[in-house]
Amino acid sequence: MKNNRREFIRRSCLISGITALNIPTAFPGKHEINKDGDRLVLLGTQGGPFINSYTQTPSANLIVHNNIPFVIDTGYGVTFKLKDAGINLADLQYIFITHHHSDHNLELGPLLYNSWIAGLANPVHVYGPTGLDSLLKAYWNSNQLDIEIRIANEGRPDIRTLVVPHEITNGIVMSNSTVEVSAFKNIHPPVENSYAYKFKLGGKTVVFSGDTAYCPALATFASGADYLIHEIVYVPAIDAMIKRRPKNAANLKASILSHHTPAEDVGRIATASKVKNCILNHFIPADDKTITDEIWIKAVENTFSGKIIVGKDMLQLAL
Repeated sequence: MKNNRREFIRRSCLISGITALNIPTAFPGKHEINKDGDRLVLLGTQGGPFINSYTQTPSANLIVHNNIPFVIDTGYGVTFKLKDAGINLADLQYIFITHHHSDHNLELGPLLYNSWIAGLANPVHVYGPTGLDSLLKAYWNSNQLDIEIRIANEGRPDIRTLVVPHEITNGIVMSNSTVEVSAFKNIHPPVENSYAYKFKLGGKTVVFSGDTAYCPALATFASGADYLIHEIVYVPAIDAMIKRRPKNAANLKASILSHHTPAEDVGRIATASKVKNCILNHFIPADDKTITDEIWIKAVENTFSGKIIVGKDMLQLAL
């Protein structure tokens, strides 16, 4: 993305709470954003916490159903990506965190704060594994002075009571007349509590694998889904990746291989679950430009003959 003064001002205004300026986004128009209708938007598709560019940022996803946004994971950059996706931050109602790794929850507090500054007045329900409540309390404590000044001086509601945390386990975690969301514990050592999510939205089903090692039981959870958004690691490129980060190479390689899913195993899950579309997401490595879309697809095609979509930041799909 072109970094110019206009875009810098726009982003600075968003962070500081100045939301009235009509400064258009500078995000390139590779993926046209439709601001109407039910839709799935991949906001951040990068695996891992490294910050390389705004073009591909850490994990975040969006479902819009009946004009209500559902945010799945809040990696660094999610606030700006939601703005680029046409979401009014004050309309935030539901957030789902898959697990407590920084590339999935680092911007949870700031996103909630930015939504509050944008005019949030109704409750926001946040769902996530054990530790969610303490994570939010620590963020409120770190910003206590600012929050209390703005409540007193600007007449804002108390964000600490607007945000409602729900610590989850397996099973249905949220439901209403049009949406049902279920959680399924996946395999992500050494993180004990890590979850996939399934969204039933009228006649459509969307499943997010979360970060996980090969987990055959996930196929049952995702059975027949319209969209399976699954993380992926291209194992042949891992050695080259760790050479770029030599200080902790051995530990990094062992960690990656212990809790992420090789491409061929992603295909096995997609085949066993008979999903209509397998969307590749949370790419590892994300910074290797020699790995083309064709390479990702061919690696999964070894074990899956259905439709494969290579995820991109801001890719939108109708629901």
